[in-house]
Amino acid sequence: MAQLLKTKPGSSTVLPVFLAGKYQTQTISVDSSSNSTTQSLPPKPLLIVTPSGKGTYPVILFFHGFMLRNIFYTDLLNHISSHGFILLYRVPPKGIRDVESAAQVANWLQSGLQSVLPENIEPNLKTVVLSGHSRGGKIAFALALGYGDPIQKFSTLIGIDLVAGNNFGTTTPHILTYKPKSFDIPFPIAVIDTGLGPESKSLMSCPYAPKKYNHEEFFNESNPPRAHFIAKNYGHMDMLNDDLSGLMGKMADSTCVNGKGPRDPLRRCIGGIVIAFLNYYFQDNEVDFNTIVNEPDVAPVVLDQVQFDAS
Repeated sequence: MAQLLKTKPGSSTVLPVFLAGKYQTQTISVDSSSNSTTQSLPPKPLLIVTPSGKGTYPVILFFHGFMLRNIFYTDLLNHISSHGFILLYRVPPKGIRDVESAAQVANWLQSGLQSVLPENIEPNLKTVVLSGHSRGGKIAFALALGYGDPIQKFSTLIGIDLVAGNNFGTTTPHILTYKPKSFDIPFPIAVIDTGLGPESKSLMSCPYAPKKYNHEEFFNESNPPRAHFIAKNYGHMDMLNDDLSGLMGKMADSTCVNGKGPRDPLRRCIGGIVIAFLNYYFQDNEVDFNTIVNEPDVAPVVLDQVQFDAS
């Protein structure tokens, strides 16, 4: 059943998913097998964020936005990892074969991931989540649809302010069909977006997340179970770290429409929704996600609308 709710700001409730989790986290930089004789290394360089405590944890493959650096997302991904998740994200690729590169990393998980993790950390490869921001979100959807010939099986798909094109048209691969519920994806999908994303412009005055190519179309083409969240007062780059280095960091800050408030509440909101959504399906813990859906004012930022189609 679909639920469409308007938010009522001002709730005093603080859900644990919006706060740092119980695990300390660590970041591991892993070289690629192309630069080493060790075949257990990944086909592409990776950064891995993992809980420090001994245990077995679900795995999230996260794909960054176009021309952005993976280190721009460390605050968001550390928040998620502190609740018991291993996150892998790639060093920015050279060239445009993003989907093929992502599939190579996914196919490496079974044979190589354990070998690059600390000895007290084990990945649960029966629960592998696809996720990404901007064009990275489209890459995640493309893998879920079978592009790049992934062998690894996936469990869930989470897109964050997705983008499939610009004013000049869609980027390859062309996965949008413009037909409702047309995606053949057999697992739960969550789409988390920003209200100012369509207003965020590049240096060429092209929207970063334009109509026809943004979250609305991805959600419309998804089948239940599916969920949709929009952070009303934030922009396309507001889930990134506060201090962004280099030219791309300055461009992300200066050319994109951003919210007027601090970014940390949005990072905690997105991270909390991701955690609650995954716990709903894989940890037999429905309380936090149901609370966000039915009382969206508990979120750290204003959610303009929330929709959850459970079936």
